[in-house]
Amino acid sequence: MNYETADTGIMQTAEIVQGPGPAFMSASTLIGDGVYNLQDEDLGDVKEIMLDMRTGKVAYAVLSFGGFLGMGEKLFAVPWAALKLDTENQRFTLNIDKERLENAPGFDKDSWPDMADPVWENGILSYYGTTPSAY
Repeated sequence: MNYETADTGIMQTAEIVQGPGPAFMSASTLIGDGVYNLQDEDLGDVKEIMLDMRTGKVAYAVLSFGGFLGMGEKLFAVPWAALKLDTENQRFTLNIDKERLENAPGFDKDSWPDMADPVWENGILSYYGTTPSAY
């Protein structure tokens, strides 16, 4: 089996260890999923899932917010630990007010930050209330 013939749907293990949903999922099934806050406000959608190549773990989801038809949208690197999978609604939740997200450190599609920069990483983790050990 290769990427062309693989089932890109949910890939489950025999047992769910923690949280809702399967223990393993294909990243491609999560790209494009909506992100909502606890007030059920639409915060955007997942554009990318970033892996920390030093640890092999998912570090961030890149969230797209605002704009129209891809123009004027702002991107945010949201720590993976800050997102919760909502299997019932097939989306993610992020415990943040819409206004706080609008003011979060972000970037545009042509100017990505250096995510390996410890100063940048500490600022993002602090903003969303997570720690490096959380992912």
